[in-house]
Amino acid sequence: MGYEPGQHTTIRFEREGEEVVRPYTATSLPGTGRFTLAIRRYDDGTASVYMHEREVGDEVEIGELGGNLTLDDPTANVACVATGTGITPMAALIKQHVDVGEGETRLFFGERTEEDVIYRETFDQLAAQNASFEAVYSLSEPGEGWTGPIGPVQEHLPEELEELADWQFYVCGVPEMVVETKELLSEEGVPEEQVLRTGGRTGRPGHCKVLRWPVEIAGRGVSRPRSATRRIDRIAVAIRSAGAVPNEPSARD
Repeated sequence: MGYEPGQHTTIRFEREGEEVVRPYTATSLPGTGRFTLAIRRYDDGTASVYMHEREVGDEVEIGELGGNLTLDDPTANVACVATGTGITPMAALIKQHVDVGEGETRLFFGERTEEDVIYRETFDQLAAQNASFEAVYSLSEPGEGWTGPIGPVQEHLPEELEELADWQFYVCGVPEMVVETKELLSEEGVPEEQVLRTGGRTGRPGHCKVLRWPVEIAGRGVSRPRSATRRIDRIAVAIRSAGAVPNEPSARD
């Protein structure tokens, strides 16, 4: 399956006689022998609940991957700005730029609380291993003891990056954040062509090639039998292309 880091697919299934189509971004890198979608369960969600009810060996219909939130210039300094589930395309894109890019890489991730910050362990480990990468987390509802940035994550860009025009920006999350980030960067003199953005998840139901794959399920990175009484808040779904079990968490609905 060929795709670029940052591209998304769709999960398709029937519920009460109607087709449900939901977009999710691949969080694994191409060529690794596995394909992962990190899906956080929401009790009022449709697709997230459906996926958390899958068993090892179940088949899941997925659409062909597409989308244009992909690495544009590996030689540039790259700043990824995300909120909520907008972090999912950034995960693979950041790994790609750290691996093959020539410039520096920054992540600006906004969430409500520390507990909501998915991938934090992955990003912190990546930062510890690569001097060219740093992650900044900003919380809207910080708990006691939080010493990091507070408030809308985009508002911290000018203070964290000395020369904004020297960076290429990738922005994904709630539409309000995307619009405000675009406006802020424009006011700071960043050329529009240096801002690649999307207003969150994208995808057109009914306009994708459908594939069928058996899946593997792992809870918090550890493969285990599912229990009817045990809730797994985050799972990863992988194509059995190389027998690998995914170990990374993501997204909503």
